[in-house]
Amino acid sequence: MTQIQVTATPTIKGWTCQAEIEEPGATSRHLVEVTHAELRRFGAGRTPQELVQASLRFLLQREPASAILASFSLSEIEQYFPDFPELV
Repeated sequence: MTQIQVTATPTIKGWTCQAEIEEPGATSRHLVEVTHAELRRFGAGRTPQELVQASLRFLLQREPASAILASFSLSEIEQYFPDFPELV
């Protein structure tokens, strides 16, 4: 079973989230930037940590953890997956 752990550190623009994806036999780490605007747009009342977890689960349904960028801004997901806003 895949486990996703996220910690969020407040910044001036929003949050820097450190995420760890643990899968059987592999662990990957990711740095995800979340702005206040992205939280309002995609968050639907969730915390930054919950939004990043949901976003990573979205990505894991489409690609392996090893293919997820090590560092990215939350809004970058939509560039690769246009359906992200509706499904996250």
